[in-house]
Amino acid sequence: MRAQTVAAFALGFVFGGLCLAVALWSTGALRPKSRGWAPAPPAIVLPSPGLPDLSRAPQPAQAPMVLPPEPAPARGEANRVAAGLHLSMPIDGVDPNTLADTFRDARDGHEHEALDIPAPRGTPVHAVAEGNVAKLFESKAGGITVYQFDDSRTWCFYYAHLDHYARGLREAALLRPGDILGYVGTTGDAPPDAPHLHFAVFKLGPEKQWWKGTAIDPLPLLK
Repeated sequence: MRAQTVAAFALGFVFGGLCLAVALWSTGALRPKSRGWAPAPPAIVLPSPGLPDLSRAPQPAQAPMVLPPEPAPARGEANRVAAGLHLSMPIDGVDPNTLADTFRDARDGHEHEALDIPAPRGTPVHAVAEGNVAKLFESKAGGITVYQFDDSRTWCFYYAHLDHYARGLREAALLRPGDILGYVGTTGDAPPDAPHLHFAVFKLGPEKQWWKGTAIDPLPLLK
């Protein structure tokens, strides 16, 4: 009788242990833990209320390209236009082939843009072409000067460092080739011991301003 009681007790103990093990297994308490690393699932980020979605915002349109204004006529173009221009020598007895081309010489940090024709003080200066006197002007650099337009008002002829004007010369007066307009001197910034004529030619712009234009080399025009 006692042996039966002990056997029943042992069987009940074993059965209870099995039930407990099954219960723990179902909850995962008795399952082996993984020794490897698994990444965490990606977090879900919800957009904040009231903020725009910048990834879908329209991109601003590109501003149109602004081109710079066209430059003034190039010197090369002015030289091409002047190819048929022939001028008489402003100083009598001077052979143009003996003159040094001073057009591109440096003068106070810029090009000379003119031809220097040495001559004794008081030597008459003649008009190189037909046209009217556009301006009689005295300046610190050029001294006593004459600006003459040709008949077509395409070209301006500039005579500078004059000692004085010819008698009766006035603005708008018509000059023909060979007419005397003044006399060689050293007025302006010319060296006092080196009298010469500073002679320049420039192509006028559409405004026909006597003080402004595209300078070209006068020496080839005198040859």
